[in-house]
Amino acid sequence: MDSLTAEQLDDLQAFVKDWLRHTGRTQADLRRALQASSIRMPVLLESLQRTYAGEGLTGLAHQLCGIEDRWQREDSAPPSGADGDRDAGESSLGQLDLLLQEILSEDLKG
Repeated sequence: MDSLTAEQLDDLQAFVKDWLRHTGRTQADLRRALQASSIRMPVLLESLQRTYAGEGLTGLAHQLCGIEDRWQREDSAPPSGADGDRDAGESSLGQLDLLLQEILSEDLKG
C-alpha cells in the first residue's frame, strides 16, 4: 500500500479532530488506544498512516471502528443482564461503522 498524500493526511486530521470532539474524547485517549508514543497529532497520524500503509483504507476504518467500539463499551453502564449490552450494540451504528460499510460497499463495486 502507498502512504497517504498530504491532502489525505489533512482530511484525516480534520476527521480525527471532529471525531474526538463528537465522542468527547481527547488526543490522550486516542494515544492510549493506538499505543502511540505521544499525544501530539503528527504522532497519532503517523500511527494511523502505518495502519493505512499495511492494511489500506479498510484496515484503517476497522481500526478506528474498533477504538470507537471500545470507547462505547467503556462509557456504557453495565446492564442488569448480559443481553442488554448485546442488544444496545446491535441496535445502533456509530459514524465509523457507517463509514466502514460505505468503504466496503465501494470496494465490492470497484
